[in-house]
Amino acid sequence: MCHIPVFCWITVTVLEELLETREGGDLPRTLTEMYIEFLRFQIDHTKAKYGPKKRIQYIKSLAKLAFEQLQKGNLIFYEKDLRESGIDVSKASVYSGVFTEIFKAERRRKQDDKMFSFVHLSVQEFLAALHVHLTFINSGINLLEKEQTTFKKLKVFLKKPELKHLHQRAVDEALQSPNGHLDLFLRFLLGLSLPTNQNLLPGLLTQTGSSSQTNQETVEYIKEKISENVSVERSINLFHCLNELKDVSLVEEIQQALRSGRLSTDELSPAQWSALVFILLSSEEHLEMFDLKKYSASEEVLLRLLPVVKASKKVVLSNCNLSERSCGALSSVLSSQSSSVTELDLSNNNLQDSGVESLSAGLESPHCKLEALRLSDCNVSERSCGALSSVLSSQSSSVTELDLSNNNLQDSGVESLSAGLESPHCKLEALRSGLINLWSGPGPNGVPYRKILYLMYYFFSCLCLFRLSGCNLSERSCGALSSVLSSQSSSVTELDLTNNNLQDSGVESLSAGLESPHCKLEALRSGLINLSEKIQHSNDSNERCTDLYWIHFLLFGLYSSFSKSKLSDCFLSDQILFCSDCPQRQKILDLMYYFFSCLCLFRLSNCNLSERSCGALSSVLSSQSSSVTELDLSNNNLQDSGVESLSAGLESPHCKLEALRLSGCLVTEEGCASLASALSFKTSNLRELDLSYNHPGDSGEKMLRAKVEDPDCRLETLRYRQTDRHSQVQTDRQILSGTDRQTLSGNYHPSVAGQVCSFPSLSKTGSRVNC
Repeated sequence: MCHIPVFCWITVTVLEELLETREGGDLPRTLTEMYIEFLRFQIDHTKAKYGPKKRIQYIKSLAKLAFEQLQKGNLIFYEKDLRESGIDVSKASVYSGVFTEIFKAERRRKQDDKMFSFVHLSVQEFLAALHVHLTFINSGINLLEKEQTTFKKLKVFLKKPELKHLHQRAVDEALQSPNGHLDLFLRFLLGLSLPTNQNLLPGLLTQTGSSSQTNQETVEYIKEKISENVSVERSINLFHCLNELKDVSLVEEIQQALRSGRLSTDELSPAQWSALVFILLSSEEHLEMFDLKKYSASEEVLLRLLPVVKASKKVVLSNCNLSERSCGALSSVLSSQSSSVTELDLSNNNLQDSGVESLSAGLESPHCKLEALRLSDCNVSERSCGALSSVLSSQSSSVTELDLSNNNLQDSGVESLSAGLESPHCKLEALRSGLINLWSGPGPNGVPYRKILYLMYYFFSCLCLFRLSGCNLSERSCGALSSVLSSQSSSVTELDLTNNNLQDSGVESLSAGLESPHCKLEALRSGLINLSEKIQHSNDSNERCTDLYWIHFLLFGLYSSFSKSKLSDCFLSDQILFCSDCPQRQKILDLMYYFFSCLCLFRLSNCNLSERSCGALSSVLSSQSSSVTELDLSNNNLQDSGVESLSAGLESPHCKLEALRLSGCLVTEEGCASLASALSFKTSNLRELDLSYNHPGDSGEKMLRAKVEDPDCRLETLRYRQTDRHSQVQTDRQILSGTDRQTLSGNYHPSVAGQVCSFPSLSKTGSRVNC
């Protein structure tokens, strides 16, 4: 109802009137209360022009018209319809003039008959319920009975009928309605039976005709109907009816079980299941994400909670023991016009090909809003790929992310998928296809392997996110990837090749694609740890230099693509070793100047860097074209000399750095003095400084504390760690032992470590930060 503009207008009208004219008292809590207040508002605002009797007469006539036309299914009526309801056509304009916000008249062309309608169907349903209630109270006639025979009229005359029979009849009629056109009518009719609501309309409802016993009998009758396993939509409306009668016992029973954690789905009755669905649909929290495992990881529970699934945005059904039977039901949900599902996770369920084919039928529906589908480890083979390919190539498909990892797709499956990926209608941006299965058997003469590489050009040219981490790839794959990156139609912006054995030749091939003007790559993760491990375990410096040579190709290719200013985040951590005797070292450092000047976030923690790297980094920071705002150099052997070089870049007016992390970098009071000096410059933008696990000494501590307290200094957060001397020394030794830093540093002595005076985190607000 909240999505209906007319209802919102009615709500605003009522609340504005109540808040301005009444002091205290409850605001409307049910639909009936809201519409009664709206009717009162209309009656009160016509009292100046018409007397009370005329106003009541007009309302009763409109209520009769509303009911008779509702029975016929008419929303628009003509003069002949008004005559049949006993309304003088010559005064029809008076009705629309008096109650302009309830009843309206219009004529499209001069020669056409006048058309009449209520401002909204809900207003017509409310007035129709009012007419049925008034007729029963005043004359004892049940207008919902099909035939009013003479015998029935005589029976009414001899014995006063009970209101519960009218209610029960209305419940039955609403449940039998094929399109639910009596749902709101039923809610209004039951709400009008409450004495508190009748007191709000003293001029209309002069006889109450109801009692608490009557209403309780109606409540029990509704609960019986709920327990009969009626359709979900009908049971939800019956809960709304209970709400109109102010009975929430069934809902509170389930809510209490939910709060206590004692809800056992195995013991729920059909009525309790309906109550659970009603509660979940009324909760915005549950509608954001639905996780079946919160209730019971079973197919039966899923089928009972399908209305909640339909109303949820993210649906998590992984590891729920589902079979292909669930897919048919989910297909219906996805193809529903009212479905809200945009993300569906079915991973680790035995759906098989038949289940995926059923699901695909719903995915092709123009009403389907699904964007992300996860089918990892669902026992799917190449047979499903044809159906999914059809989905991807469908013009109405919204799928941008598809996860088929850990399924035995084989070559034929990839070929089927590629046909959908080549479609101009394909919107896929991320695909996880478990390619590790494809590489496991190269076959005779390596034909399947080459076939896959050939397909990769077409297969990935339409993707934005391309993850091939841990797929047993070698340098042979890089040629195909290079072609993809350099393709004019390529959309790849993120490439993950971590944990693959690419080697130097593979990186050389890849760099060719990175140099292409068509390359749109924004983020590259290339698993440098494999090569660095090889470097670390080599004793021959020449061999180490050769292994490092590939970085030159990678950096040069990336630098060439930076003219488009695409890349904003790159990770080159995981132990990159710059050898002192490497002939390519200076060339690589020179390239780094260009390489990182375009970046905003620069992480080089745990990279075995020494003070020599800081000179290149200082040049990057002081460059006019530098965009670096965050620099992480934690756990590197920089020492004071490195920090001094770095501080020179920090002093530059072109430096945009806001966050600097130097945790565990063997910085003493000399390095702190350099940093304090850099912070003294008014052009400094540094707001965050991390010096935890270092040795600033008393003087270093005082200098940096002074900068935090200096109002002219922009430094807001200073991180450090307060421990006792022994634990701090032990911590530093543990850090250094992980990278053999003692062997790299000539200035590190136990005596220095013994003079540790690290201090706790400070910020200008006085708050402490745990490191």
